[in-house]
Amino acid sequence: MIEHNSGAPVRLIRLPEVCKRVGLKRATIYALMGEGKFPRQRKLAANSVAWVDREVDAWIAERIAA
Repeated sequence: MIEHNSGAPVRLIRLPEVCKRVGLKRATIYALMGEGKFPRQRKLAANSVAWVDREVDAWIAERIAA
């Protein structure tokens, strides 16, 4: 199992969970990604992507700190 530097296992989350966690809609998430202001998704298969949960959590923490 792959782990982050913190020792916690890497967890991939799909778009519905990303939207729920950050409180933004799909179009806004993709727009922010295009501007380099949101974590990039990872390609899992030809038509499947996911985000690393810790990267999304770090983005949320940055918004809170700002």
